[in-house]
Formats: sequence, C-alpha cells, structure tokens
Amino acid sequence: MHTRRRTTLLTASLVLALGAGPLAAPAFASPAPSAPVCGAAPSDKALCEAIEGLPDESTTAALVRLSGTEASWQGSSGVRDLVSGRAADPDARFRAGSTTKVVTAAAVLRLAARGEVDLDASIERYLPGLLGPEFKEPVTVRNLLNHTSGIQPGVSWGDTFEEQYAHRYDTLTPRRVVKSAVAKGPAFTAGDQQQYLNINYTILGMLIEKVTGRSYASEATRLVLRPAGMEHTYFPGADPRIRGPHHRGYQAAPRPDGTTRLVDVTEWNVADRWAAGDMISTTADLERLGTALFGGQIVPEPQLREMFTVPTDIKGAAYSAGLTRWEHEGTVYWLKTGARPGYSTAIAATEDLSRTLVYALTDTDAKDTTPNPVAERIKRAALG
Repeated sequence: MHTRRRTTLLTASLVLALGAGPLAAPAFASPAPSAPVCGAAPSDKALCEAIEGLPDESTTAALVRLSGTEASWQGSSGVRDLVSGRAADPDARFRAGSTTKVVTAAAVLRLAARGEVDLDASIERYLPGLLGPEFKEPVTVRNLLNHTSGIQPGVSWGDTFEEQYAHRYDTLTPRRVVKSAVAKGPAFTAGDQQQYLNINYTILGMLIEKVTGRSYASEATRLVLRPAGMEHTYFPGADPRIRGPHHRGYQAAPRPDGTTRLVDVTEWNVADRWAAGDMISTTADLERLGTALFGGQIVPEPQLREMFTVPTDIKGAAYSAGLTRWEHEGTVYWLKTGARPGYSTAIAATEDLSRTLVYALTDTDAKDTTPNPVAERIKRAALG
C-alpha cells in the first residue's frame, strides 16, 4: 500500500453515505462523543483525557492498558461501530497487524532453544531451493528475524487502498508472495543493511511449518499463545471475518469532489500477511504476551537476548528479533506496532517490565505515515 498523509476530516464527515461502486457501504450516523470508561484515581486523569472525544476524525474507538511495577490502568473510549453507536468494548477483538511478528519471532526462538533451528544457519538448510542463484551470500535465520536479509517485497493486490479493497475477499497465498519476492533477487547482501519488510516473517512462517511438520497457526498457538495464556487470540487465515465481539474498522477514502467518505473495512482476507501480520487479538492478550515473553516464560535465555539485540554494525539499525528498540525520555522501550486498514495497535515495554503499554485503535487511516493523534496522546500520557 502506498504511503499517505493523514486526512483531516471535519467532524461532520462522520455522517456520510458512501457512493455507488466498489466502495459502496451503508450510511453512517455520527454518535456523539461520550466520556471515556477509565480509572478514577487522580493519576489517571492524563490517560482519560488522552482518549476523550471519540469518535473523532482519526479514531472511532480506543482501548488502552498500562501495567507494570510502576503503574496499572485500563481505559476505553469511542464506539463499537458508527451505525449503532454502542460504547467501545474493552474486550473487543481487532486485527493486530504486525504485532504478529512478535509471536512468530518467539516461536522461532523457542525452536532454536530446543535445538531444532540454528539461527546462524542459512534458510536454505531448512527450505532448500527457496532462494535463486542471484543470492550469492547465504541468508541466515537471524537475518530474517532482524530484517537484514536483503530479500525484496513480494507481489500484492496493489499499491492503493482502492486496489487492495477491491480484492478484500480474495486469497493471495504466502507461497506466491515469497516466490515473487525471491525472483527479484536481493536488494543488498544479507547483513549489510536493515530493511523492515513483511517478507522476512512470511519466510519464517514457512520455516516453522517445515521444521515442525504442522501448520504455522497450530505451532504459533502451541509454542506461544497457549503458554502466554492468550485464549482470545487466533489466526484467521483466509477467513475475512473477525470472530467474536469486535469493533468495526473504517478507512477514510477521498471522493472525486474532494470530500471524504468512510469505508467499512472490517471484513478483509489478509492471508498474504500470514506469519507477518494475520493475527486477531485483544489488548488483554497482547499484555499477557509482553509480560510472559519479557519474563522469560516463553523463550529462555540465551535465545531471549535476540529480542533485545539490535545489530551494532549497521548504522541506524533499530530492529531486533520481532521488536523495535525505542528510547523515550531516557528510557528504552521494546515495542511493536501493527496496522491493517481500520485498525492500529502497539505493545511496548521496558525489559524489566516496570512499565508496559498496549493500545488498540479503530483508526480511520491506519496506514498513514503521520502519527495518529490519539496514539500520540496515549504515549505522552502513559510514558511521559
């Protein structure tokens, strides 16, 4: 999907009838913003204020969980959908996007701890014939984990929202994506640069299946979800629906006359994202993931160190195995964000779990390159 700048909408634009054609959908009534449901302690005031006034131009609902030895807080705001205007559900499921990579990385590292995967081995040891002759230097499992493989992106349903939306019920298989990616040859020699791409984790999903002889979904569940207690998280595969209680997601799309309409993007087949971004979860489950993972309950030492290790010989490197190193006001957080049309989420924690943050937004332009203002307010209030 091409990058966009966040669209500024008038509040009135939430009252929209979508036009005819492939983007047609029912008219939306604009629910009046309601007070957030959140903690009552005086220290909670900043976080409550951060999620006030929803739905607004950028976000229709926000779910937030802050925990750790330094703080504990939960809050929600906005609506489940723009048609009914029902209050946001704190336990709602949502598309977790690239936070899936945390689970995939943890699964690979557990296999490494068991001696079933060698992080320094070429991926060709496990998937012979995967890479073509253009890949003159080996691509290791660790290169895939920390995005230093040099493998280029694979085929997609298009570069624009409109192109991809038209294919939202179609299936693009991960193997087709990988085949098209490796056919392009490397963008750079493995280990020389760092470039964040889904393709690395799509191949890691194939690795998990080859090593275990079972599906990625079953192994990610066995190795990570179950030990972390993530009972409300699953991998939908080619199913475009979100099972169970969930918020509906919307995407702001421009009309030819310059106005903006909101498109319901809740149903979407994201099978091509697979081990890189196909997970559906809840904020409580993502909080459990961070706590169990950082606490050493899923991946043992020394493999867990891979999640807190950024390549030191690559200028500007920020990605470890499944996570991103982010320093804020002198504190180092390890985080992962995720975005699918209609939904954006993030998990962040200090290595010692003194503070963890999880939020999920129903974001009207989740793939925008400029920050969602609600997300920015949440981060300032929770981590400032």
